[in-house]
Amino acid sequence: MASRPVWKGQLRLSLVSIAVEIHAATRTGARISFRQIHGPSGKPVRYEKTVTGIGKIDTDDIMKGFELDNGDYLLLDKDEIEDIRLETKRTFELVQFVQSNEISPLYYDKPYYIVPTDELAQDAYRVVRDALRSSDRVGLGQLTMRGKEYLCAIRPCGDGLLMETLFYADEIKSADPLFAGIEDEAVDEDLLAVAMQLIDRKTAPFDAGSFKDHYDIALRGLVEAKRKNRKTPRSKGDGDDAGSADSTNVVDLMAALKDSVKASGTRKPAAPKASTRKTTARKKA
Repeated sequence: MASRPVWKGQLRLSLVSIAVEIHAATRTGARISFRQIHGPSGKPVRYEKTVTGIGKIDTDDIMKGFELDNGDYLLLDKDEIEDIRLETKRTFELVQFVQSNEISPLYYDKPYYIVPTDELAQDAYRVVRDALRSSDRVGLGQLTMRGKEYLCAIRPCGDGLLMETLFYADEIKSADPLFAGIEDEAVDEDLLAVAMQLIDRKTAPFDAGSFKDHYDIALRGLVEAKRKNRKTPRSKGDGDDAGSADSTNVVDLMAALKDSVKASGTRKPAAPKASTRKTTARKKA
């Protein structure tokens, strides 16, 4: 099954814009899953949107509710939220670069692949990839997808670029209350030497394929055994279960990069600002 992009837009490095698509790097359906079934009838359990005292409702009547301190809800229409104009909805601008080992693993959330949309975007794409690889740096920026603005880091990955969403600082819990009871004293030298020896013996190049999900394997074995057993209860399905940005032609890439260096100077780029005004489309770089 072909991969479907979760975001389309422009990857921007100062004055250079590259038309790209972003695809999820992980598969959500790789592990076995189950459907809830009503035992007496054998019918799938469904979830309907209901309101107390009213019953089932039309999804078009649903609004966004922000809970206030007194328990009341501030109601917002979906169109009002959609009218918030963020440049990061269609532009992923690299605003800062850091050393590749500078970001703590604590901040990394989910990986995505960034790919150029066509051959016209590939030249600039490869320049950004190779520049990050040669400098051993990670690019930082923000983009909006699925109703949220993400802080993101990009780095070279094989022939392409890998984007990883990062947690914001206020989303990280402090470890101090959890680690406070651990004594900060030197360990026994002999015990440390034995531990180091064990670590050395088990040190090998990382190979994700050598690790298996044993619980998933056991579940699949159970399902297969039950499938072969004619006495296993079964229920029949009811049959009604329904479960771009335009390419940018980067003309004279070298000139655009040189102009970007001149334009940037020593100033730090400003963060994208939100506005509820409807703005005209920006000219493409």
